[in-house]
Amino acid sequence: MENLKDKCKIAVVQAAPVMFDKALCTKKAIDLIKKSAKEKAELIVFPELFIPGYPYGMTFGYTVGSRNADGRKDWKMYYDNSILVPGPETEIIARAAKEANAYVSIGVSERDNATATLYNTNLFFSPEGELVAIHRKLKPTGSERCVWGDANKGYFPVVRTPWGVMGSLICWESYMPLARVALYEKGLSLYIAPNTNDNKEWQDTIRHIAIEGHCYFINCDMYFTKEMYPDNLHCSDEIAKLPDVVCRGGSCIVDPYGHYETEPVWDKEEIIFAELNMQKVPMSRMEFDVCGHYSRPDVLELKVHE
Repeated sequence: MENLKDKCKIAVVQAAPVMFDKALCTKKAIDLIKKSAKEKAELIVFPELFIPGYPYGMTFGYTVGSRNADGRKDWKMYYDNSILVPGPETEIIARAAKEANAYVSIGVSERDNATATLYNTNLFFSPEGELVAIHRKLKPTGSERCVWGDANKGYFPVVRTPWGVMGSLICWESYMPLARVALYEKGLSLYIAPNTNDNKEWQDTIRHIAIEGHCYFINCDMYFTKEMYPDNLHCSDEIAKLPDVVCRGGSCIVDPYGHYETEPVWDKEEIIFAELNMQKVPMSRMEFDVCGHYSRPDVLELKVHE
């Protein structure tokens, strides 16, 4: 493992998107980047699909074997507010990352520039203002498959930072053991997990993964309510059935020993600031290094088709 900078000042942004509005989502992201920069954050992490929001509870008119016209209109609204990568929104975020002199991780709904397919994507920007990694979610979960396609590129990109290798898996991708190993094999120190997952079991999952990979697990979740959905959707009956708080959050940081570096934050927007001791990463691997001395490549082998 390369030498690691001792400390990483991180900002984990638990915030609500401006649902179905890519321009206002981008503006809010920039405001939050600036706010984080005032606290000297060197790494700023946003949730899954911060642009233009996670359409929890919506069916877009899909049933087995059929669709309906109103659902198609709502999907088109979401499509119109998904972004091209690269595109105008990524240029704005890149400039903000440069002004903040920070790495920025942010989840977006990406619109393919050649087809009409959408992808659930996580982006990494460097302090130099460059878009340095694009990770598309390998397998959308459940009914998400009616909205986003399977990744067809950008399977396991990583970024080399002063604190070691940084990579991301989005939400339930973290339940794919081989996907985790694909990242571990690249020497991961910072495991970025943008998600929309506020259930109790998820907290067990993230602590397990942190100690399995002996890395920092950055759990960045959303907080949003049903009042935040736009009024002009055609599926108001679906939104009416949702709880008042649709996603409670639960963002936190877990250290390489599986302990909370910061406790989960629930039921509000908040930027979680922390200073990570990056020397914990190599120290924690003294007796267990998942792809190093504790592996058996002569017995077990993973083939990754990048």
